[in-house]
Amino acid sequence: MSTTLNKSTAGAHTDIKDIKKRRNTGGSLLTAFTWIIAIGFFFPVAWMVLTAFKQESDAATNPPTFFFEPTLDQFKAVFDAGVGTALLNSLFVTTVSTIFVLLLGVPAAFALSLRPVKKTSDALFFFISTKMLPVVAVIIPLYVIVGQIGMLDNVWTLIILYTSMNLPIAVWMMRSFFLEVPSELLEAAEIDGASLWTSVREVILPLISPGIAATALICVIFSWNEFFFAVNMTAVNAQTMPVALTGFMSGQGLFWAQLSAASVIAALPVVICGWIAQNKLVRGLSFGAIK
Repeated sequence: MSTTLNKSTAGAHTDIKDIKKRRNTGGSLLTAFTWIIAIGFFFPVAWMVLTAFKQESDAATNPPTFFFEPTLDQFKAVFDAGVGTALLNSLFVTTVSTIFVLLLGVPAAFALSLRPVKKTSDALFFFISTKMLPVVAVIIPLYVIVGQIGMLDNVWTLIILYTSMNLPIAVWMMRSFFLEVPSELLEAAEIDGASLWTSVREVILPLISPGIAATALICVIFSWNEFFFAVNMTAVNAQTMPVALTGFMSGQGLFWAQLSAASVIAALPVVICGWIAQNKLVRGLSFGAIK
């Protein structure tokens, strides 16, 4: 009987080892497959960065040139072409519009969550309904109105448009963050004699700061990448980076190296913002807005 028990125990251990081995093999294969997919998605970005440091002759070769002497000539040519002004315009428009969105969106989200108003659902539907209309359907009346008040080719026009474009999304996101905060915290602060503003500043905002960071980063990305309003409402003075990039596609052909250098410059500010806010971004995306 003891011999039979030992054989059964040995067989069970063997089965467990086989299961663990199969799991480890499956996990390794899944990891390798995931890395292949990730590299496939990242390869165009890596190739764009490499092309930015090539001469035009190396960038246009077929088959592609993998070994070359790096140069910064394309970046110099891009700034000589006036991209610096477009870069500053994009930075100004994106920063100011995001600040306006947060200044307007935080009180609105607070009022619709911890201090709900009458017919909250109607107010929320009104906010999100503004995103249902295609922008191409409003561009003509907007263009006429902006032209009549003399605001064409003006960065403040883009700031107003981007603020109105991102505000509904920000309100919905931040409302979900506010709903994750226990109302008892606000009640306890009121019992301790704190005013509403003090309660919000000292209790609520520190708790939802990851959510605010996530919302701000999404607004930055949407504003920075917006092309339709920018290409129709601007000409030279208020031109943004997405519009400036099209200048490197001319009738003379595609200047791949210069276009890649300009694209790297255009992508760098958003990458830096994401890198700075990465810790709060991960917490914010798991806090209640996107689950």
